[in-house]
Parts: sequence; C-alpha cells; structure tokens
Amino acid sequence: MPTPPSPRPPITISIVSHGQLALVLPLLDQLDRHSRASTAKVVLTLNIPEPDLLAGRTWGFEVERIENASPKGFGANHNQAFERCSTPWFLVLNPDIRFDSDVLAPLLAQAAPDAGLLTPRILEPGKNTPEPHRALLTPFEIVGRKKPGYVRPRVPAWIPGLFMLFRSEAYRKVGGFDERFFMYGEDFDICARTGLAGWKLQVGEDLVARHDAQRESHRSKKYLYWHVTSLLKVWLSGSFWRYRRLGAKTPAR
Repeated sequence: MPTPPSPRPPITISIVSHGQLALVLPLLDQLDRHSRASTAKVVLTLNIPEPDLLAGRTWGFEVERIENASPKGFGANHNQAFERCSTPWFLVLNPDIRFDSDVLAPLLAQAAPDAGLLTPRILEPGKNTPEPHRALLTPFEIVGRKKPGYVRPRVPAWIPGLFMLFRSEAYRKVGGFDERFFMYGEDFDICARTGLAGWKLQVGEDLVARHDAQRESHRSKKYLYWHVTSLLKVWLSGSFWRYRRLGAKTPAR
C-alpha cells in the first residue's frame, strides 16, 4: 500500500521586520530546528527596505515575503499576513523571540476546544522566572503594579503581542487586529475582543519562550508618544468597557 501523505503542519507564522533581519535569521533557524513539524509557512513582512540577510538560505518550511511599499502599523501588517493563512492556527511572533526547544507542538497539544488564543510563558533578559501574568489594563493597575504588596492575577486578562497563537477561526471572527492602533494597545484590544466573542485565553504554564527584548519606548520620545496615545485609545474603546464588565467571568484559564 502507498504511504499516506504526512498531515500538513497546522501553523502559519507572521513575523514583521523593521530593519531587523539580523534578529529574524536566528529565529527562523530555531523554528526550523525545533518546530519544523508544526510550521506550514512563515509570512515575513519587510516593513521598510533593508539588506537581504536571508539570501540563498532555505528552511524546512516556506518563507513567503511581503515587501511593503510604505510602512504599516503592527496590526495592519499581521492582518495582511493573515490573508495568506490557510492553516487552522496563526502565530503572531516578534523577531526577537527565541526558542531553546519546541514550544509550538506542546502548546497545541494542550489547547482546549474553546481556546482562541494561546501563549507560553515569556522569559525576559536577566530574569530567572517568566513574566508575571497581567491584570486588566487600567490607569490604576499601571500605577499600582509598582507599589509594594501588589498581587498579580493567577491568570492573565491579556497577553502582550510578542507571541500570540490564534485559532484562525477566532482571529477571523473578531476581524483581526484593530488597525486604528499603531504599534501599542492592539494586543490588549484583541485579547478583549477575543474574550468578548466567547473564546478563551490559555497559557502553557510549563512552556517558556525567551524574549531578547528591544525596548524602543524607553529610549525614544516618538515610541513613548505612540505608547501613551494607544493607551488612551484603549481606555476610550467600547471593547475595554465591555471586557471590564465581564468581571469575575474571566476569559482566561
């Protein structure tokens, strides 16, 4: 009997480079080494022109490039990549995420039927333990988290846009990222809208990805301005207030 074809890998990965191909290259190598069986395709968006550091290289999955004629925001770039997604899962991944082992297959193996958004724990540089879970994003929470005695939630109300593994059905249902945000705030917003649509946020508590952090907002007034204005957009949005009213009916697990 002929050997049946291997099942198609379940994940399309979206990575956006802002002149960061030097960061993307080791990420692609790590995905190839550890998670080739889960990766159907990487959609790599070049948001600005840059030297082609990937020329002549191949991996065990397709790398489809998009070269923007003009720069787009975070959400617009990933929404554009999703148009090229035909797999059941869609992973939004920062160029500076690093893998020491396979995280994708174990994460999918843990996925509950109603999980619309998955993530592992994230380990920041110089830290021995993963980042704590995040509470509902409010002005009081931002101030309060710096005070002694602040208690982190047992489960997150939202996750940052470093590593967001969406069930494609959920991403499509909520309409992807809200492109009115620019670089900040869209991660909280899409978590809120995913929860409001009835999907759960699920964390692989035993799985870790590293973040080789590149924190522009601490060095640039431009990035800080985008950060602050995006927070204001979050707090003025209907999704924020509806999500807040969910109260104890947390969409996370």
